[in-house]
Amino acid sequence: MIIGVFDSGAGGESVVAAIKKSLPQHQVVFKDDRAHLPYGTKTIDQIRGYVTPIIKDMASSCDVIVIACNTVSTNLIQELRSQVTIPLIAMEPMVKLAARVTKSKIIAVCATPRTLGSQRYAWLKGSFAKDIKVVEPDCSDWTSLIESKQMDQQRIQRDIDTICDTGADVIVLGCTHYHWIEKQILAAAQGRAQVLQPEQPVIVQLKRVLGQLS
Repeated sequence: MIIGVFDSGAGGESVVAAIKKSLPQHQVVFKDDRAHLPYGTKTIDQIRGYVTPIIKDMASSCDVIVIACNTVSTNLIQELRSQVTIPLIAMEPMVKLAARVTKSKIIAVCATPRTLGSQRYAWLKGSFAKDIKVVEPDCSDWTSLIESKQMDQQRIQRDIDTICDTGADVIVLGCTHYHWIEKQILAAAQGRAQVLQPEQPVIVQLKRVLGQLS
């Protein structure tokens, strides 16, 4: 089968690599929209205008599409699903698991402003983190820094120290671009916090969907 993966930029390449490793028997097609980066600071109308024609085009040749963009998934997934006939698999911040595993009852969600402002994210917090303090650090420039390869360990260390100083013992990566610096984040955390990102849960869901389609 043909698995489509869409992301605004390089973050999706990490998802593609994880899918190819787990599902080597399937073809994976990746599409990005680097011309309009970053999505996380754009308006919903702008993002809708960029994404809708791309997903419709991909749907004409793919059996399933992974929306490897938290910003798109948390704001537009239902709308996009209504416009195509193939399954769309979303990626969103792992608030539920983070709230379950935290011992300090403080978690940090690193995500774009548009993800943090979405109704879906508000629902995730209201449903699973009612008794948890959720720290939302300013990561608005992370995507651009990662794309331009200007995100250095000193900057990562400073940001992670600030997060850990709040008492957060779980850091949720709510943007696939951030997957590229996951190892550096873990190194900066120095055992003070664990890091969660949704690649493996998404692959589990992808396998389930592919099984239903076969």
